Amino acid sequence: MEKKNTCIRVYADPRQIADGKQKLKAVAGAVFTLSRLLNLCGNEVRLQILYLLYVEEQLCPCDLSDMLGMSIPAVSQHLRKLKDAGLVLTRRAAQTIFYRIAPEHMPLLQPFFAYLENTSIPDTQQVLP
Repeated sequence: MEKKNTCIRVYADPRQIADGKQKLKAVAGAVFTLSRLLNLCGNEVRLQILYLLYVEEQLCPCDLSDMLGMSIPAVSQHLRKLKDAGLVLTRRAAQTIFYRIAPEHMPLLQPFFAYLENTSIPDTQQVLP
């Protein structure tokens, strides 16, 4: 059974609706990718990791573990998710693996980092419901 869409509007513009559908179809792949990336960044620890990689340029899991006060395995699990999504790249130096943000994702992430650095809100609960 098909669910009916009920609406109280007086007039629906079929052309506008068709155009909107067409526009969504044209960006469907990008919407999927952006949604996936934002979902990863929506985790507080992963956002902290990305911010630290941004300000320090590259870090190893041990450095991140010390900075975040977390175990190395916990940090590594978050790094794996970021790496699997292509948000971070790795470089090996002897036995140490260094992580850095993939350059192609910097345009997306920089506004978030700017917000973190420029916000004067000490407690985000003030702006969140």
